[in-house]
Amino acid sequence: MSTSYYVYYRVPPANAAQARKVVDALQRELSNATGIAGRLMRRRDDESTWMEIYEGVSDSVRFEAKLAELAERHGLPGLLAPGSSRKHEIFRGF
Repeated sequence: MSTSYYVYYRVPPANAAQARKVVDALQRELSNATGIAGRLMRRRDDESTWMEIYEGVSDSVRFEAKLAELAERHGLPGLLAPGSSRKHEIFRGF
């Protein structure tokens, strides 16, 4: 059974351009390492709220470890809004 990950967080406008580059690089490396291609979206009514979506994950342990490693290595937490963190929502199909 595959799993889907929805990772959301807030990025201040001053960090948006740099954060976009970081997330693009993170998702490229993650896809190369796991075969899972991610998507990046922004909330329609609040462009500072971003969401990464990863679907079809079969090896959750490996995927989660690689995602955490890449976020830290690329410095994504330092680009988030003060007091913000990356929140993970994880869903499985029926």
